[in-house]
Amino acid sequence: MRVILAEDSTLLREGLARLLVEEGHEVVASVGDAVALVAAVQADPPDVVVADVRMPPTHTDEGLRAALEIRRRWPAVGVLVLSQYVEKRYAVDLLGGRTDGVGYLLKDRVVEVGEFLDALSRVGTGGTAFDPEVVRQLLARTSHTDSLGRLTERERAVLDQMAQGQTNATIAAQLHVSQSAVEKHVNAIFEKLGLSHTTGYSRRVLAVLRYLGS
Repeated sequence: MRVILAEDSTLLREGLARLLVEEGHEVVASVGDAVALVAAVQADPPDVVVADVRMPPTHTDEGLRAALEIRRRWPAVGVLVLSQYVEKRYAVDLLGGRTDGVGYLLKDRVVEVGEFLDALSRVGTGGTAFDPEVVRQLLARTSHTDSLGRLTERERAVLDQMAQGQTNATIAAQLHVSQSAVEKHVNAIFEKLGLSHTTGYSRRVLAVLRYLGS
């Protein structure tokens, strides 16, 4: 895939660039601030952008706001946020709109190179990749939602896995249940959350994300 990296730490940025090249990806651009990131995407849109949240000049949320702009202006470009923080305000906006080609990983929790590469591949091909801790913190804002409160404990566990972009087969293995049981839980979740008649893969993520902004 063609990738643009945005990370203000030169050491981490260069390390990621070398890793991606070694894995057969093309690093279109490697930049250190949000303004340069948007400019690079405008000049040559990649398959996916990997962006930190906090970058110069204020080191607050420039990277995440740039990610939102990229999602709006170049919808075909996947966006994978790789950060030390869960920036809840803009993360809700990032994850609560279109649910294809988006991911949010926490740097400290990516313990294997393969885990990062798998997330990159999923996002770059239109899938999703959410760190469970990101989902947990965002869902904590909306635990009062009546519809979400209708879910059983098992349905919540399945929903958490769905929000991370996992397939039914993977969820079954993680929860030690049959795939048919997972399918029944998924259908129950769609029904309780009013998503039964929503077509497309997005139902799997909308089941969690539609409540993140409430």
